[in-house]
Amino acid sequence: MKLIIQIPCYNEETELERTIADLPHELPGIDAIEVLVIDDGSTDATADVARRAGAHYLLRMPVHLGLARAFSAGLDAALKLGADVIVNTDADRQYPGDQIRPLIRPILAGEADMVIGDRAPHRLAHFGWVKRRLQRVGSWAVRQLSGTQVPDAASGFRAFSRRAALKLNVLTNFTYTLETIIQAGKKYIPITHVPIRTNPETRPSRLFASVLTYLRHSASTMVRIYAMYEPLRVFGALGALAIGAGILIGMRFVVDYLYYGGEGHIQSLILASVLLIIGFQTMLIGLLADLIAGSRALVEDTLFRVRELELRLGEGPDVERLGEPVATAREQARSS
Repeated sequence: MKLIIQIPCYNEETELERTIADLPHELPGIDAIEVLVIDDGSTDATADVARRAGAHYLLRMPVHLGLARAFSAGLDAALKLGADVIVNTDADRQYPGDQIRPLIRPILAGEADMVIGDRAPHRLAHFGWVKRRLQRVGSWAVRQLSGTQVPDAASGFRAFSRRAALKLNVLTNFTYTLETIIQAGKKYIPITHVPIRTNPETRPSRLFASVLTYLRHSASTMVRIYAMYEPLRVFGALGALAIGAGILIGMRFVVDYLYYGGEGHIQSLILASVLLIIGFQTMLIGLLADLIAGSRALVEDTLFRVRELELRLGEGPDVERLGEPVATAREQARSS
């Protein structure tokens, strides 16, 4: 059983070395542990730090593509390198290395294919009152959209089985955290969460410039991904809302027409007609989008099989090998 710990980085030369040093060298049920650093177009010495800090592989992006793209490239590289379990952690030492053991336990036990580390954001000292409330509301919204029970949807500390990593397709350019949970729910990937502790904050998050920016991007990501998997529900609800409003306004015109001759309320008739037309058209769009979603599911299944074939042929992103795998005590005993 091979575990690869991937660390997406962007200008993390100050914290990366300590992050790698804190990672475990052996774990129960794991035969080899390797560290993969994804340098997302850093302009500092992140790559040099990764080389001297003991990382086994380095994947360098030519330009800064963002966290979601770096995460996705890391998954592809880890699969190519033969990972049975993949753990994603941050380079700023937010997540202690000793928390990887409880994080991967449900995967090793066959209980889940995807595990989210629950930071209990409502108890984090460095989260302000507003951020705590937003985290709670955001996680609740993701649970409703995905049909999962993950309490900390924004947590980047998570583990994936090989099969789950093959099934996930990150489409957003902002952050993978919300999208992958919604995908897991819609693709019926067994998902669970485990409580974890975190280290004190070393620096403010650089993922977004402001809370409003994060809210805008997160909301658009959730709506987009949910509409992709449940288009008939989304467009059907919008169409029903327009039709309902048109019927109510039309009834108002009918009542006025019966009692007062309808004089002065022709605008209500026009508005009701427009709303009814829009409502029916929206429902037809939803029906068409649902048919497209069925085709997309077939395409994703084909992509899953193609990725499996590519891995068997050894194809995938090129990574720089920096060191040898870390063998556990079990593997050392077996070889001696």
